[in-house]
Amino acid sequence: MLQDILRDFKKFTSKAILKAIAENQRESRKEWLLKQFSTSEGNRFWRSDNKPIELWSNSVIDQKLNYIHQNPAEEGLVFRAEDYVYSCDNDYAGGHGLLDIWVI
Repeated sequence: MLQDILRDFKKFTSKAILKAIAENQRESRKEWLLKQFSTSEGNRFWRSDNKPIELWSNSVIDQKLNYIHQNPAEEGLVFRAEDYVYSCDNDYAGGHGLLDIWVI
């Protein structure tokens, strides 16, 4: 079932990411980052709700990709979405990002 897969994915990745932060000797913001994920009930990396979105049409896929690509620019991390080093928007703009992707 999709919610079981999502639950297991969140559990695995949150533990792996928090461990990577804690064990990274070069991370200067380690304590601050770990504090951001700390709650009274323990660590929480992901939101507690599970609201998967079915990608049922090309327009929905385009809408979600645009949201993901524009987030760094909207948050003020970069001026242009394709300049964000961890985004695949550079590939969509004709460049090449950190990972090899297939532009849809």
